[in-house]
Amino acid sequence: MSRPKLLIATGNAGKLSEYRAILAGLPVDLVAPADLALDIDVAEDGGTFAANAKLKARAYADATGLPVLADDSGLEVDALGGLPGVHSARYAGEGATDADRRRKLLVAMKDVPDVQRAARFRCVIALYWGGRFHIVEGSVEGAIGRQERGSGGFGYDSLFEVPGTGKTMAELTAEEKNAISHRGRAARAAREVLVRLLQQPSSHPRPAPTGS
Repeated sequence: MSRPKLLIATGNAGKLSEYRAILAGLPVDLVAPADLALDIDVAEDGGTFAANAKLKARAYADATGLPVLADDSGLEVDALGGLPGVHSARYAGEGATDADRRRKLLVAMKDVPDVQRAARFRCVIALYWGGRFHIVEGSVEGAIGRQERGSGGFGYDSLFEVPGTGKTMAELTAEEKNAISHRGRAARAAREVLVRLLQQPSSHPRPAPTGS
């Protein structure tokens, strides 16, 4: 009997690499949208990370009939009232680069004193399996630095200082980042859910129903 497939609903190579590392060893074949020549543009217009993750998971499941793991994640900065939050990927406008978003954040934080620069990364994963959603999340607390440091990671990593390390997220090794990051924590929680699902009598989920 063939192994079940799980579609990781992201075109972000960094995210995909992190998920492949954390979910390695499970009796399931991980596939990416590119493996299926799949190009879906999901309107992430939910008001929360969970809502957006569910929108993505359902759209990819409806398109492929496969179980799907989708996430929505972002940076919440206390001094900015929680922004950029669910708008993290669009903080500097459509078509902006990661560098554009980091520059905008640095400008917005220019006059904020060190003691008020607290922030957190938050990730919510929606696992759509057998027609049901399983929601897990993870977060990591830190602070926004005054300049970029490090060449690893992506997104806002080079501005996010990790307490107790003296490093930004972009200065950590992949293993160090996965151990403490918001996505790493959420992915490990998703792994626990997958272990339980794969141990059920039928570990080959039926195609996702449409219109329900």
